[in-house]
Amino acid sequence: MARNLPWVMLIVVVSCLVSTLEASDGDSDPLYKSCVDQCQKTGCVGDTCFQHCKFSADGKAIDGPWYMQEPLYLRWKQWDCQSDCEYECMMTREEERKRNGERPTKYFGKWPLKHVYGIQEPVSVAFSALDLAMQFQGWVSYFILVYYKLPLQPNRKTYYEYNGLVHIYAIIVMNSLFWSSICHSRDVELTVRLDYSSATVLAGFSLILAILRSFSIQDQSVKIMVTAPILAVVGTHILYLNCYNLDEGLHWKVMFGIVGIELVVWGLWAALTSHPSKWKLRAFFISSVLTLCLRMLDFPPYKGYVDAHALWRGAGIPLSYLWWSFVCDDAVFRTTVNLKKSK
Repeated sequence: MARNLPWVMLIVVVSCLVSTLEASDGDSDPLYKSCVDQCQKTGCVGDTCFQHCKFSADGKAIDGPWYMQEPLYLRWKQWDCQSDCEYECMMTREEERKRNGERPTKYFGKWPLKHVYGIQEPVSVAFSALDLAMQFQGWVSYFILVYYKLPLQPNRKTYYEYNGLVHIYAIIVMNSLFWSSICHSRDVELTVRLDYSSATVLAGFSLILAILRSFSIQDQSVKIMVTAPILAVVGTHILYLNCYNLDEGLHWKVMFGIVGIELVVWGLWAALTSHPSKWKLRAFFISSVLTLCLRMLDFPPYKGYVDAHALWRGAGIPLSYLWWSFVCDDAVFRTTVNLKKSK
């Protein structure tokens, strides 16, 4: 049964893809478009008016003295008259749809989420920040374990041969979660590019780590053979996104492809290994597949705040704890093995 585990979980992933819901774009609604046009002329939607509509794109007052400037933090977040109008008209239109008994719809490819103090996806931001804290806590625990609790070699290096990879992984994953938090706070072009690029680097390095650890690759030439093509794919994808076309659909196809291969590698090792903590590895694999399903699901946000993406971010928090728990166990296991070999 354990040997069939990776393939069973892949079938689950495919099922999640098939179950994805479809939704039409609300931004093509004539009532919504009319609302936005009227708002940009008057600066108001109903009784709600926006200070951004009193300033030009460079932050200078339209009808006021030259020294009147929009607050710098608002200009940095790139909230302007158009974005304010689009958001307010979206929420107004959704309230009308709700009163008429209609289902929520997407606007510009995204579900309507309520903002909190200008933050576009507050729940996703909170979960990404908590996951970042969990990753940092796991990294610190691992650092203390390998350098202060486990024996070291005479040259003060660890006996755990994957120590360097683990430290690099920690830095990459925390960088990715940082930019994820920023992007969920305000998804302008710059933050989206940084979020997509850092996520691609994380996916590529995670695949490298999975292959090197699962197959216990130690030979330097084999490491290069494994790493080079993955880095080439990652580099090409990042260059394409930043220099040619910031294509969200293509980005997620590449991400799902890389993550899918990584899960197969972890799954095969989890099914075949005799590692002392193999149950943690199997739990991590199964949880990763189920978490990936959350990312593939698509449903309207609950109470206007919690959507599938937010749940996916939230599910990553216990997954991070489980991952670092296994890494610490693996460090203890490999240190014990290598210490016996050195004697």
